Amino acid sequence: MECFDISNHGAEFAVGSMSSFVGGIPNKSGYRKFKIKTIQGRDDFAMIGEIIKRRYYRLLEENSELPDLILIDGGKGQLNAALKSLESLGLKLPCVSLAKANEEVYVPKTKDPIVIPKHKESLKILQFARDETHRFGVAYNRTIRKNKIK
Repeated sequence: MECFDISNHGAEFAVGSMSSFVGGIPNKSGYRKFKIKTIQGRDDFAMIGEIIKRRYYRLLEENSELPDLILIDGGKGQLNAALKSLESLGLKLPCVSLAKANEEVYVPKTKDPIVIPKHKESLKILQFARDETHRFGVAYNRTIRKNKIK
C-alpha cells in the first residue's frame, strides 16, 4: 500500500509525502518526498493530482511494481483528483481516501463514505498509514522551512 498526503504552510511551503507499507508494516526505504512544482497557492486537490501523476508516471517509466492499494489522506475531492491523475496515465489501481474528521473511507463511484467501526483492525491499519504519511510530510515541510529561513 502507498499512502499520500499534502503538507503546506502557506503557499511557499507546499510538499507531498508518500509512505509505503508491505504486509501492514512501514517500508521506510519506500517513502518518498515531493516538492510541489506546478501548483501555485493552496490547492490540495491539484497538489494530490500532481504527486500521484509524478509517482506513477515514474513507476511506469521504470517498469516498476505498482501497489495493491493507494490511500489518500482526505475526502472525496482528494480521491477524485488522484483518480483523475491515475486515469490520465491509463492506470486502474485500487484507490481510496480517508477523511480525518469522522474517519470516513471514500471509494470511487460511491456517493456516501464507508464508516468502519472504530475498533476494527482494518480502520486502524488505514489510520496508521495515514498518520505515518502525515508525520513524514510535516517533518519534511519543517526541514524546508528551517532551511529557507537560514
